[in-house]
Order: sequence, then C-alpha cells, then structure tokens
Amino acid sequence: MENDRMLQVRGIRKSFDGAEVLKGVDLTVNRGDVIAVVGPSGSGKTTLLRCMNFLETADAGTMTFDGELYTFGHVRKKQIAGLRRRTGFVFQNYNLFANKTALQNVTEGLIVARKIPKEEAERTGRAALDKVGLSDRYDHYPSQLSGGQQQRVAIARAMVTDPEIIYFDEPTSALDPELTGEVLDVMRSLAREGRTMLVVTHEMGFARNVSSRVIFMENGAVVEEASSADFFEHPKEARTKEFLRMFRDGGKGEERE
Repeated sequence: MENDRMLQVRGIRKSFDGAEVLKGVDLTVNRGDVIAVVGPSGSGKTTLLRCMNFLETADAGTMTFDGELYTFGHVRKKQIAGLRRRTGFVFQNYNLFANKTALQNVTEGLIVARKIPKEEAERTGRAALDKVGLSDRYDHYPSQLSGGQQQRVAIARAMVTDPEIIYFDEPTSALDPELTGEVLDVMRSLAREGRTMLVVTHEMGFARNVSSRVIFMENGAVVEEASSADFFEHPKEARTKEFLRMFRDGGKGEERE
C-alpha cells in the first residue's frame, strides 16, 4: 500500500483561544479512498479538513502529500499555492460568486489563476457542469439556482482542475432534505470513477454505502477508524456504538444516501 499512499497527516494540533480542538490527529489517505469523517458537532472534523488545505493554520504536526513534506506552522505561501492546485474543496455554503453565472463560477479559477485561454476554460467548464447534471444552467446566476444546484456548481468548480483529492466539508448540511439526494448522487458518481475524496458528513447512508473507510472523531481526537463495513457492523469502541445507536434510534441521516 506504500505506493498507493497519497497523503499522510501526523500529530496535527490546533487551538482556538486556548481551547485545543485538534489533539494530535493522525490520518492516512490512499489513492482512490473515499473516507467519511463523522462525529458529533464540535468534534474537530471541519477544522481538520481546513487545516489540511491551509484554510486554517495548524499549530503543530506534519503532512506528507505525494512525497512532499509540509510542517504545519512553517509552510511557505508558494508551497500552499502548489498544494491547492492539486486539490479541490467543496464548502458547506457553496461559496459561489453571486455576480457570476454558473459557468463563470466554474471557469474563474482556470482563467485567472491558471491562465487558461477563455475558450478552452469554457469548454472544460461546460463539460464539468454537464457531468453534474447542469447542462441547462450555464448562464444562470446563483440566485436563480436551488441550493442543490448551487452545490453541484461548487462540485463542478472543484472537479474542473482534475484534482488529486477533493475535500468535502459537510456538503449537504445547508440543504433541505429533498435537495440532499441530488448532491449525494453526484458524489456517488465521483466515487465510482475512483476519485479520492475526504468527506466530513452527517449523512450516515453515504458513509455506510459509498465510503471505503470511516473515521469517527470526538473532542478533537480520532476515536475509531475502520472500513465502512466494519465500522457499521462491528464497531469496537463503546462511544462509537453509542453514536451509531443514536442514528438507528432516529438521528439525522441514517437511511439517506
């Protein structure tokens, strides 16, 4: 599996106002993994994701991405820019430009940051929007799109650079239940393609049926990590069993995928 390893985090720590929200977390991602990071609110899941893409500055720890070492707290801007060119990030609340169309939102990074000619960028952007089922929405502005459609534009924007890994930060948490399915369908399609994905989610159906591995976090630490089958069928830790029992007894996301 050494040759399949894409990303490895060791001992990542982060505090806010003296409160430690990540307490030495370790994480390994192999090529083609779809990893669901689950746990109660406030467990550090989103902070972990944001630190790994340098949207937050971790206090300590290291990350190795495709053989290159990053020491948290001592990373140069050039390194961060290089890393972000190889990753995609899908936010909870879409983060689209309100004054740009769906196609413009998808192509902005290609044209401005990567200096790709506009005609080529638009061709690539239209293909990405087609892939997420928005071939009839190229010229629509975010205000003209449903929440699910906006999130699919955000996924197309993340995909358009062909990243080595895509981070998803609770991509359905801002959506009404009836719109959640269309976003999860796109994510399932990406998983079938073999895309490497690290997904912070409360959607237990997705974690169980789509992810290859599940990480359960609480209080800034990893409580349990296992294959999705073992996590749901044979949890080892008492806290994991309690968490899963809560969903079986009617908590959010148990049967939705």
